[in-house]
Amino acid sequence: MIEAINYSWLVPLLPLIGFLLIGFFGPNEVTDSVFHRRKKMSKGLAGLIACATVGIGFIMSCGMFGQLFGDEAVGEIFQVGKGNPSYTVHLFNWIHAGNFNADFSFLIDPLSVIFLLIITGVGFLIHVYSIGYMHDDPAFSRFFSHLNLFIFFMLLLVLGDNYLVMFVGWEGVGLCSYLLIGFWFKNTEYNKAANKAFIMNRVGDLGFILGIILIFLTFGSIKYSEVFDTAGSFPSNQAVMITITLLLFVGATGKSAQIPLYTWLPDAMAGPTPVSALIHAATMVTAGIYMIARSNILYTLAPISMDIVAGVGLFTGIFAATIGLFQNDIKKVLAYSTVSQLGYMFLGLGVGAYTGAVFHVMTHAFFKALLFLGAGSVIHAMSGEQDIRKMGGLKKSLRITFLTFMMGTIAISGIFPFSGFFSKDEILGHAFAYNKFFWLMGVLGSVMTAFYMFRLFYLTFFGKFRGTHEQEHHLHESPKTMTIPLIVLAVLSVVGGIFGIPEVMGGKHFLKEFLEPVFSASELKMLPKELSHSTEIILMAVAVIAALASIYSAYYLFVKNKNVPPADTAHINPVQKMIYNKYYMDELYAKLFTKPTDWLSDKLHRFVEIKFIDQIVNFVGEGVTWTSSQARLIQTGHIGFYIFAMVIGIILILLYKLV
Repeated sequence: MIEAINYSWLVPLLPLIGFLLIGFFGPNEVTDSVFHRRKKMSKGLAGLIACATVGIGFIMSCGMFGQLFGDEAVGEIFQVGKGNPSYTVHLFNWIHAGNFNADFSFLIDPLSVIFLLIITGVGFLIHVYSIGYMHDDPAFSRFFSHLNLFIFFMLLLVLGDNYLVMFVGWEGVGLCSYLLIGFWFKNTEYNKAANKAFIMNRVGDLGFILGIILIFLTFGSIKYSEVFDTAGSFPSNQAVMITITLLLFVGATGKSAQIPLYTWLPDAMAGPTPVSALIHAATMVTAGIYMIARSNILYTLAPISMDIVAGVGLFTGIFAATIGLFQNDIKKVLAYSTVSQLGYMFLGLGVGAYTGAVFHVMTHAFFKALLFLGAGSVIHAMSGEQDIRKMGGLKKSLRITFLTFMMGTIAISGIFPFSGFFSKDEILGHAFAYNKFFWLMGVLGSVMTAFYMFRLFYLTFFGKFRGTHEQEHHLHESPKTMTIPLIVLAVLSVVGGIFGIPEVMGGKHFLKEFLEPVFSASELKMLPKELSHSTEIILMAVAVIAALASIYSAYYLFVKNKNVPPADTAHINPVQKMIYNKYYMDELYAKLFTKPTDWLSDKLHRFVEIKFIDQIVNFVGEGVTWTSSQARLIQTGHIGFYIFAMVIGIILILLYKLV
């Protein structure tokens, strides 16, 4: 098993090779390009390379997981002592300047391996699904090359053993999201969505960069092991620790779409549906969760920052859930549910439930990838239609999509014994021990999640078909390349909770034990807030009963009474209209930031650039032009004048020397 970790560098390298091969030699939509004339690769081979490079990475990740799983094997191989199974793979010396050192090395430990499994496992299924979904797209190879590059950078992000390697992956996924959201770049609106995602992430990245700089100035290193070991001796609530953690959190709010930097994520639906699944389930948006979980000891030593993380996460979760209640675009509903579920994960991190947050990342990857791919299957059958008001009755024509989508909907609603129940319950349990109000708001968000997800489910698959005759005639189940990933993800959504069955239910919570070495330093410094078993059972029952009541409400409204959301032109009450229009946040941002920036840019252009900078540059240029035009008059062509000038020159040189 030792070979798996020794060759861990292959896990990110393989998708990178896939990106290069497909990018250079895959079928290209530009017919007159050099690469097209040299084309040798078919779409099938391009898809095979893309899937294989990620699939092999998943197999290797399973090997690393198996290696870290056994304590005895860990003790023998790494000699690191019980409870600290981690291994550093040094690749090469990277930056050495003065006191600053940063090697290009990978850290293989339980946290990075869990994320490796999620990224490569779910990423592989999304790749397979994409072969069917993107089969007729002329930019087939460009899509898969970008998809592989996305996987490469995300793997780099979670594998690095220091903050600088993490930042390289961090920026890389930002670039890839820009490329994939704006994949259909001939559509201006899609380009605007890509720009929005790119720019809003740069705002968060500024905080992340400043946080890394402050970490180096404080600890003299950016390597995780050195930073965390030194930080362990710091007292709680020091100003520098609070500042570092808040700066890192600014970066996390951008990448993981939390208030106020969340509005790019719903617009990211402009990209192809498999891209939405990859961004929302396995890669980009989980980066912020990973970064805070990796830096857990820093946050544990800054309780004020943890309160802020929990508060922002909770508020984002509730806020996004209310918007999801009235959305009618099938992908937009899922997008706001992602923002809401990410809020739950940050709530978990903020209340010290580090394992619970990572657990919810894992289960969320299963059911959110399933839901997005299921939505893609619906859109595929509906000839591109995404409005759930124009669907209905699809369960007859799309049996596999219907059944798998139902599994995902139940899982995200937190119904026992589906995977979402266990991970969400763990976060809510910790929230209750930390702050009763946090728990109450968390349950409220869970109730809204169950309602809007089943509203989406009922309106899509139940009742009469509300689309056109052409769409009804075209309805059909998706090909196997699309349905097989749905089935696998549905199974994971159902049984994924077995990794974290709590003790009160007779489980050992395998994930908690596996991740214990990563979070042990934080647990030692946090006050124990254990709940009694009876309290845990009551909390579980309240959450499930509330979710079931919410599901029945959705059934009563949209199945029994056959209600359909009103058309966009219909009159609705002001509160509903405000929520439907997403609280006018985009308009507010445009008024507060975009328009003032445009105004300032215009004034700077008119009065600083044109009136000042341009005048100086033009003056210098015109001066040189005038001087040269005068100097050229010296070239008269009269030899006598040249001899005269030479004599004068000699005299001046002699005078200069004599003086």
